[in-house]
Amino acid sequence: MNIEVKSFNGDDAKKYVNDLAKLRIEIFREFPYLYEGNMEYEEEYLSTFIEAKDSILVLAFDNEKVIGASTGLPLEEETENIQQPWRDNSYDIGKIFYFGESVLKTEYRGKGVGVKFFEHREKWASSLNRFNIFTFCGVIRPDDHSKRPADWIPLDKFWQNRGYKKKDNYICEIPWQEIGEKEETPKKLLFWFKEIK
Repeated sequence: MNIEVKSFNGDDAKKYVNDLAKLRIEIFREFPYLYEGNMEYEEEYLSTFIEAKDSILVLAFDNEKVIGASTGLPLEEETENIQQPWRDNSYDIGKIFYFGESVLKTEYRGKGVGVKFFEHREKWASSLNRFNIFTFCGVIRPDDHSKRPADWIPLDKFWQNRGYKKKDNYICEIPWQEIGEKEETPKKLLFWFKEIK
């Protein structure tokens, strides 16, 4: 196992979009997202990311094989539903950088890759010199969810160790087709944030 983490922007990121889509479909089938996954949805979702100014794609490789990915972009480049909780509370979304997904194949977890995903995205956002908040959101699931694995551990502590806090009542809705559903339904996600001085 020879893991290397690298960042890509602009045209350099485009050639890895298919790898990102496949990883999202594979990893987001797991709890808590339970995403059914289809390439049509992925193409629409990822076009927002790829066309966004100042976006970043962080990839983890085992030799030449892509085994994990993480994204980020200015919140002003995201869709309205993700911006809305911040707009509703009179934030200047031009000063907020949004971290998208972090997906990593199961066998590579617990080896520090997730930490590097945060480090790369934070370094990039900081280099742009216009953001004072970093944020991301995680899907809300009840503790007694019927599909929650017995050994599943929430990522709250990991995020807290990176300096992030829950942004209480800052909730957005993102639609996707869950395993067992016949069509997309909106899912609620709670924001986490870190203020940058």
